Formats: sequence, structure tokens, C-alpha cells
Amino acid sequence: MRHGPAVRRRKLGEELRGLRLGAGLTSREAAGLVGWHQSKVSRVETGTSGVRPDDVVRLLDAYGVTDARLRELLETLAGSAGGGGTGWWHAYRGVIPPQYRDFISLESQASSARTLETSVVPGLFQTPDYARAVTRSALDGAPAATVDSLVEVRLARQEVLRAERPLEFSAVLDEAVLRRQVGGPRVMRGQLARVLELAQLPHVRLQVLPFSTGGYAGLTGPFVIFSFPTTSDLDVVVLDHLTSSLYLERKEDLEAYGAAFRTMQAHALSFENSLDLIAGIGDGA
Repeated sequence: MRHGPAVRRRKLGEELRGLRLGAGLTSREAAGLVGWHQSKVSRVETGTSGVRPDDVVRLLDAYGVTDARLRELLETLAGSAGGGGTGWWHAYRGVIPPQYRDFISLESQASSARTLETSVVPGLFQTPDYARAVTRSALDGAPAATVDSLVEVRLARQEVLRAERPLEFSAVLDEAVLRRQVGGPRVMRGQLARVLELAQLPHVRLQVLPFSTGGYAGLTGPFVIFSFPTTSDLDVVVLDHLTSSLYLERKEDLEAYGAAFRTMQAHALSFENSLDLIAGIGDGA
């Protein structure tokens, strides 16, 4: 299993190494041009060390790279590789595992996300009570302080929906997500009300796959497709597992999951009918 930002650091490093060699520079010469130690250039090129977008600009200037699209791509790649500074989630590094920090890093950098959920309400929609119930179920026996911290992280992630440039969020929910009594009837009523509220946001698109749909491609498990500003070259599919996550970046994987998501949208209820179903379940919960 691969960590998203770590994969992107390696990809960025390979690109920068190729540009350095194309400019006819040794790593020592490149380091001298930007005022670094040679070892830092080596760490960046092997992906063992992150690099900030403004440092990438310095390297590109030193290598004489003028292609505007390439420059923008590599700067964005630096940001989504975790080199854009310390995110708020680093304060929780003693509680959340590296793969979860990687996921949050990608989520914070993405311009849009498409997600299929088959078991639980998407994290960006969860109420505090629902998030606590999910966390307790997933981490049976975890200390209360750990559960509280993980709920804080879940709620802090939701800021991407309220940012000045909010995340464009499209979700397809299996009907089972809405009917599973996580936390009990009271918690579910509040949770379904929150889903209805957030579904009204202009940058949120929500649809439900009813039980009557039968089998569909996503029955094998939930996934998220992150897309990034300016280019599709950085898109990534994230598959969640109990103890780790898998990141898929090959073009054929992205095309397959993108096509599957579009098919599920086509078979799902319309936005209006989805909201009617959610409201009806909430009234009877």
C-alpha cells in the first residue's frame, strides 16, 4: 500500500532530476544555484524529502524552465505531495496514522472529490454524534481521549466545504448508508438532517443508489476520486482499507473509476428524489 503524498514526492523528484540533467547541471551545481546543500537536492530528487512550491519555482528558474503549464503542474505537485507547509492535521500526528494524514493532505489540496459510500455517511457530512459512534465502532476499546481527538479531526476536515474556494463534492450513497442505525435513532435523525442541509450547498451534488438498483460496480467497496486544479495529471483514486489505503494514479485506473462513478450516477435517483428518500427515512427513523 502506498501513501499518496509519498508517491507524489517521488514523481516530483523524478521530474526535477530530469530537468536538472536536461539543463546539464550536476546536483552540486544545482544546489549552488539555489543556495542548498547537495544532499537536499538528492533527497528531493529521490522523494525522501518534501519541497515547498516556492522552492520548486527556484529550481525551475535555475534550470531555465519556461513552459508555463509544466511549471504550474510541478508547483501543484509539490503542494499535493505535502511540501506546501505544515497543515493543521500535523497537530494530531500522535493520534492519526500517516495514511490518514496523507488522505487529509490530498483532500485539502484537491479542487473536487467524487465519492461512493456503501456503509457510512461521508466524513465531510458527519455530525459530531455520528462521527463519535462510527469511531467507537471502528476502534472498539480505544481510550475516550483518542476517540475525542479523532472526532475533532473529522470535524476539522469539513472546513473544505466552507472554504473561500470550497471543494466541489459529488457523492453517491448506497441506501444502506441511510438505513444503518449508527448511534441509534436519535443520532441518525440528526445525521440525516445534516445530510439534507449540506446537500443544498451549490458545490455539493448528492445522489442515492436505492436497494432496487440491485448490483452495481461499487459493491466491491467505497472509493474517492480526487481531482486537482489546472490539470488531470494529478488525479488520484483512494481505496480505503481497515488499516491502510491504496492510491491509484495510472491513467487506466482513473478512467475505470471515473466511468464507474458516472454509471452509478446514471443509475442513482435524481437529486430531488434522493432528498425525498432521505427525508422520508429521517421521518421514520
